[in-house]
Amino acid sequence: MSLIRRRIAALAPLTPTTILAVRDPEVPTGVEEQDVAPAISTIAPFSTSLNGVDQTGNMLFKDMLWWTLGIMALIILSIRIFEIGWSKLRHVSAMSTPAEKQSYWRRAQWSWMPSLKKNLIYAPFWKKRHNREIKLSSAVNVGTLPSRLHSIILGIYLISNFIYMFFEDWSQENKYALAAEIRGRSGTLAAVNMVPLVILAGRNNPLISMLKVSFDTYNLLHRWMGRMVVLEAVIHTIAWAYVAVAADGFDGMNFRLVHDSFLASGMAGTIALVILLFLSFSPIRHAFYETFLTFHIILAFIIFAMTWVHCATAHIPGGLPQLPWIIAIFLIWVADRLARMFRLAYYNWSKKRGFTEAVVEPLEGDVSRVTMHLPRYVDVKPGSHAYIRFQGINPWENHPFSIAWVEHHPEADKTTAGEKAENESQLGRGTTSVSFVIGAHTGFTRQLFNKAVKEGSPTIRIRAAMEGPYAGHHSLDSYGHAVLFAGSTGITHQLSYIKPLIQGYNEGVIATRRVTLVWIMRDTDSLEWIRPWMDEILRMPKRREILNIRLFVTRPKNTREIVSASNTVQMFPGRPNIPCLLRKEVEEQIGAMCVTVCGPGALADDVRQAVRDIQEENTVVDFVEESFTW
Repeated sequence: MSLIRRRIAALAPLTPTTILAVRDPEVPTGVEEQDVAPAISTIAPFSTSLNGVDQTGNMLFKDMLWWTLGIMALIILSIRIFEIGWSKLRHVSAMSTPAEKQSYWRRAQWSWMPSLKKNLIYAPFWKKRHNREIKLSSAVNVGTLPSRLHSIILGIYLISNFIYMFFEDWSQENKYALAAEIRGRSGTLAAVNMVPLVILAGRNNPLISMLKVSFDTYNLLHRWMGRMVVLEAVIHTIAWAYVAVAADGFDGMNFRLVHDSFLASGMAGTIALVILLFLSFSPIRHAFYETFLTFHIILAFIIFAMTWVHCATAHIPGGLPQLPWIIAIFLIWVADRLARMFRLAYYNWSKKRGFTEAVVEPLEGDVSRVTMHLPRYVDVKPGSHAYIRFQGINPWENHPFSIAWVEHHPEADKTTAGEKAENESQLGRGTTSVSFVIGAHTGFTRQLFNKAVKEGSPTIRIRAAMEGPYAGHHSLDSYGHAVLFAGSTGITHQLSYIKPLIQGYNEGVIATRRVTLVWIMRDTDSLEWIRPWMDEILRMPKRREILNIRLFVTRPKNTREIVSASNTVQMFPGRPNIPCLLRKEVEEQIGAMCVTVCGPGALADDVRQAVRDIQEENTVVDFVEESFTW
């Protein structure tokens, strides 16, 4: 007897049922309908509890999915640990070495690394396009394409999920038993996938610092994991409904959905997931992003709550086996929210100095220069970003912006009054000012700019709050040569590196001997955005020995505005020839080189392509792209 038949036999009494007896033509029709009930035993049991569910297989494939994700994370962690160790070795050995003596690090790599960088690590999914948004019209944005490496990681994840979900006994004679197996498998995998889904969504995700992978990459993985969870939850629901309708009809199924909290919570969670999937479609998400964020949080909470109820109210002792995972997911989500609340409160309030205050200055080009005076010392690394919010301007919303400039204000001791106080203890007791340049687009950023303009004064003061800093894990200190590309307000990210690099060069604690900043702007009004900070940089000791600035003005109002102040600060009309510019930098390369870019997607794709092309020179040229895709 087959396994399925043994299962069915176990559900029915051993005595023959009337359905197997010879029918008496004189038996009333009503009796026949009553006697048919036992025949449904081959259907109805498979719509409830764990009947027909291959729990052993579910636990096996649960472990296999964990191993799939864990092995990928361990591989990335191993690579990152090696990269960190290698960069530390390069940093220590090159920081006291003159520029002309860093030739070893210029070519210190395996022979196959340039090809790997060109064709996999830095390669877009198809041809050249990666971060440039795909727009069907000015109002319809369908997002960006993943890189080739990201596509491989996503492919492994998606294909493994499909294999694990549909590795069933398709030879079963009872199709309702097969539906029960699919129901159990898809529900199990959906619950498993919710764990990394929530972890990768957190701003305080510990994997960001461990693996040195940007939040933008985790956000990409989060979106695809979310789609997989929705698909598996929908399959889970359909597999149950298929059996339930066959057993009780639509009326019977609807009656159970209304009166059984186990089934009602599961259906409510699936509906919430489908709504969230619809709202997350790129055109809708980009058109109504701030509304999407609000609904995303509300729906996520509903999904967690309904999934918890669904697992806890199952008609088996102790609830479904997935209940501990759901509790863990909820605790992770709550922990991230509490961590964000703690950081928000700690960095923006002190008993001695009160709350954070922001100075907002409207500038030409529809840009706001914002300086937030925090009431305590905050250590901000170059390349960091923070989420900020303002009182009176949709205070429930917070948006990420690159930190352009940081000033620490040490608290001077009474014994050193009148003297420069900058030791660590005095810095720790002091305050920090953090500055941003925010372009006015729509929604929050436009309201901020309009409020500053409306006041009619050069600056306005608003109570504000900063959550962060986040990121800042890309250090340039071990590179002998750095080339920084910036487009428009992307200058904020690149500017955060320049002052620390010059300071490190003067103190002899970094390997960098040449920094080239390339800034593409629409007109010379953009220079006002960063003038106070750039003036300070240009006055720094030995700045001319290390820093070269190339300014490209795409739409100059007057050709007489294009003036080069010196050989180290040059201005040009039009757009740069990025491949030619980079090849010239490689010809003069000092040690290992890092090329970074922050700006519009088209610029980032051009720089990425140029970096891929110069891999043919077989020198060490790394690439880092700073972006906020959502």
